[in-house]
Amino acid sequence: MSEDISLASLLGLFILLLLCSAFFSGTETALMTLNRYRLRHLASQGHRGARLTEALLKRPDRLIGIILFGNNLVNSAAAALATLVALRLGGPAAVAFGTVAVTVLLLLFGEVTPKTLGAIRPERLAYPGAYVYAFVLRFLPPVSWSVQLITLFSNGLLRLAGINPSQAAAHNLTIEELRTILAESGALLPRKRHEIMMRVLELGEITVDDIMIPQNEVVGIDLDGDWEQALEVIRASGYTRLPVYRESIDNVVGILHVKRLVQQAAVQELTPATLEALLEEPYFVPESTPLNKQLVQFQRAKQRTAFVVDEYGDIQGIVTLEDLLEEIVGEFTSEPDAGGSDLQRDEVAGGFIVDASTNVRVLNRTMNWKLPTDGPKTLNGLILEQLETIPRKGTGLMLNDYAVEILQTSGNVVEKVRIREPGSAPTRSAAGG
Repeated sequence: MSEDISLASLLGLFILLLLCSAFFSGTETALMTLNRYRLRHLASQGHRGARLTEALLKRPDRLIGIILFGNNLVNSAAAALATLVALRLGGPAAVAFGTVAVTVLLLLFGEVTPKTLGAIRPERLAYPGAYVYAFVLRFLPPVSWSVQLITLFSNGLLRLAGINPSQAAAHNLTIEELRTILAESGALLPRKRHEIMMRVLELGEITVDDIMIPQNEVVGIDLDGDWEQALEVIRASGYTRLPVYRESIDNVVGILHVKRLVQQAAVQELTPATLEALLEEPYFVPESTPLNKQLVQFQRAKQRTAFVVDEYGDIQGIVTLEDLLEEIVGEFTSEPDAGGSDLQRDEVAGGFIVDASTNVRVLNRTMNWKLPTDGPKTLNGLILEQLETIPRKGTGLMLNDYAVEILQTSGNVVEKVRIREPGSAPTRSAAGG
């Protein structure tokens, strides 16, 4: 009967089967290499092809079953057709050549090329393919039943091997994986947005004691101290919230919301009793609380300022919602920065003159530096840890390629240093004591 079919028709049918093989191979690779998160986004935006694809991928066993069923069917048909063509052209002697030829053609045009295209441009093949597979599964019952039967036996074999086919691998990303994705997509995002997203992912690695204002730098009101001095702190500090305590910050009474003074009374009419009536209850947090958890706790407690305490309950400093947000977006507050004069450019000798009590993370964020942050919190602590002694004036050291020169010490602390960025003229090498 095959003699009644012209050679041109057989060749045309072979080309059609080759195209079908390319379709199955290319769409298989495309569907399996799709970016699941982009797919989910497009599906939520109403993209019909994405919705069909997402529905198909919920049952990967059925999808793979129909693809392989179709691919093997057309490949077998193409091989049989090639045998007929070879017999028609050269008899039995040409069958061996035909087998080699059809293998090369199927590999080149039915496997390698379409699979490569599917891997490089998955959306170009996956979404059109999803329409075809959805149509076959819904409107061609014989094919659908055959696929389901094959899938049933395949799943049975997997269960014998201890694998549950219904539990497809969840596409959940870890923080490290998200960080890698962001790092690789940096060129696709505006620089500022990229920095913010990276900082958000790092919040879990930073604790409140990394960013708090240390106790010795806290500006507050002493109810047992000179009252005129307390009023001057309210007038001159410029902060919207001030801690109120008796004798020392360890005996904190509450937080004064300075704006309430405008609503309740003028500053000059204040008395210790009226001020104490305006206070909010103090809010305490452990010093080891990660920033991502503290952000949620600020929201739940409806607080903006917290006293940071150690394991013994002693107050170590203060952390505010503004401090936490600045870790994400950078400096933005209009309140006076306690460290605003802590860093000055040295136009004569070069580099920057820095107050050694400055928080290292604040310094890195402000100057875009990369000083070590896995040790002491302040620049003074970092220097003392590095040198393991109280340095003399003129002592130099290197901190992550940043040249540091001691300019001023007082007692057992370093007060002022000069820092030169990598590539600047180095200071004298460390002298130790």
